[in-house]
Amino acid sequence: MADNGYLQTVIVLSGGLSHERDVSLRSGRRVSQALRSRGIEVVESDVDSNLLSQLAEHTGSVAFPLLHGEAGEDGALREVFELLGVPFVGSVGAACRVAFDKSIATTVVGAAGIRTPTQVALPHETFRELGARVLVDALGDQLGFPMMIKPSRCGSALGCSKVARADELPAAMVGAYAYGSVAVIEEFVAGTEVTVAIVDRGNGSIALPAVEIRPESGVYDYAARYTAGATRFLCPAEVESDVADACADVALRVHGALGLRDLSRTDLIITPDGEPVFLEVNVAPGMTETSAVPLAIETAGWSLGKMCADLVRAAAARGGRTRAISLAAP
Repeated sequence: MADNGYLQTVIVLSGGLSHERDVSLRSGRRVSQALRSRGIEVVESDVDSNLLSQLAEHTGSVAFPLLHGEAGEDGALREVFELLGVPFVGSVGAACRVAFDKSIATTVVGAAGIRTPTQVALPHETFRELGARVLVDALGDQLGFPMMIKPSRCGSALGCSKVARADELPAAMVGAYAYGSVAVIEEFVAGTEVTVAIVDRGNGSIALPAVEIRPESGVYDYAARYTAGATRFLCPAEVESDVADACADVALRVHGALGLRDLSRTDLIITPDGEPVFLEVNVAPGMTETSAVPLAIETAGWSLGKMCADLVRAAAARGGRTRAISLAAP
């Protein structure tokens, strides 16, 4: 069934300059293929000096950003779309800024009454100036071991480490700072890892079936995420129905608390007593062959092409602001 009767050209944006460029390109290719399978005209674009001229050439087009990492998920590009009046799929820039920063998102989610790990955010300058030894001792006393170290503003588990002993902490902090100026240190929450996608195709947000994540290495790092066969994904997750319902409820509440729209993915840990604990949220979830969201879409009985087409249709119906700036080439 073709959808091109009511949709304009879709400009699928992928690539960018973040550490997650390759993953973004894979996501972009898959979504482009899915949209074309619905008879929709697609223009694939990187984020470069040609982007504005492409938008000008395809007046009335809808942007579908699939950029991962800071340059794509921090909200900056989406604010440009809002400024130029270009309809786009996904959350607005202001919501993306909050969601992308783990230290801020965790605070907002916790304030909404959702359980989150105990967390400390440390800028690189603070860690360096105050002395690693004193801070390592203090972190160990407050959070205990093991603990998780993450860059505050990065995705795909880049720069993330599980630290079992105090002597491993300095190297883990250095690894996190390689991907950003602020590191997040969290208590390690043991349990079953799941991820839940939230989709609004124009008629209200719903939770897709939870995907259980079982990395062969025991750690869901970058290699485990994007290497075929390195991780088992079980959908629906092998958990009790009431626990699955609780995970869906938490993901919906996270989506609402952060002011997200269209599509998000919330990562959770289910404790041994069945309580979901928030880990982080993604406003531009991966759509690759090894990503969880396409698997959840399939389990829900949807097609990826139809879902993406519906998201584009909803974005087109919203429209954009009146263009205050001409997209025409100077």
